[in-house]
Amino acid sequence: MKTELTELPLDQVRTLLAVVDEGTFDAAAAALHVTPSAVSQRVKALEQRTGRVLLMRTKPVRPTESGEVVVRFARQLARLERDARAELGMSGAGEPTRVSIAVNADSLATWLLPALTAVRHEPWLCFELRREDETRTASLLREGAVMAAVTSSAEPVTGCSVRALGRMRYVPAANPDFAREHLDGPLHDVLATAPTVAFDRGDDLQDAFVRRLRRGGGAASPVRHFVPTSEGFAESVAAGLGWGLVPEVQAEPLLRAGRLVRLDPELTLDVPLYWQQWKLDSPALAAVADAVTRAARQALRG
Repeated sequence: MKTELTELPLDQVRTLLAVVDEGTFDAAAAALHVTPSAVSQRVKALEQRTGRVLLMRTKPVRPTESGEVVVRFARQLARLERDARAELGMSGAGEPTRVSIAVNADSLATWLLPALTAVRHEPWLCFELRREDETRTASLLREGAVMAAVTSSAEPVTGCSVRALGRMRYVPAANPDFAREHLDGPLHDVLATAPTVAFDRGDDLQDAFVRRLRRGGGAASPVRHFVPTSEGFAESVAAGLGWGLVPEVQAEPLLRAGRLVRLDPELTLDVPLYWQQWKLDSPALAAVADAVTRAARQALRG
């Protein structure tokens, strides 16, 4: 028999969330002021009720795919409860309202922070930002780890709404001296051997650009430097460590200063970005979404 989320006992749902957040049954018991046996019994009862294994008994404990659904429901429930208490003026209403957002490093370094400072909702609105590649931020939303995400995925996560933000444009660029030494020849050939700067080992942007130039084949050079900050990435390219795709807004002042040159005046790479968030009637989340959308409209390409 299919179990609806609204039929799940709230004490069991909250206990599951505590186990996931605390990492162990013992730590969850301490946080909830109950015995570890009580925590174990509640989780087992919830698994029996849903007919699913909800937790992987690892260290730390991790939710299964089914468990992620319940965890997301638990976090949404907690958010609604806090909003209701605040509107009713009940005890605990003075606690800060926390909005958790997964965001890629380039958005965080360029346009997102001004958007968040423009939010006018309540005195104690706090942000918890999780930095992740735009291709992976949706997974944090799916796990219930965040309430919203800036993502390259247009496919809405279950229980979430999605709206287009715009396209972040990247410019293939290099230090002038580096370009003269390493990039003398057809671009689709020299980029396969010239040293490259990448954000981390999961960064596929430079490889995608080279594949586009070579019409689907090849990749950027295996000689590459990993620089895991947006500002550090742009500075590394400008310093001559390698070539890279620099966000247009960061590249422009470096191009004007002569510290960067474009590899081709016509070539760019655009990454579409989307805002995904829980489908909740939360004033705080709505205020953040409106501010983010306005800022993206000004900062990103349509």
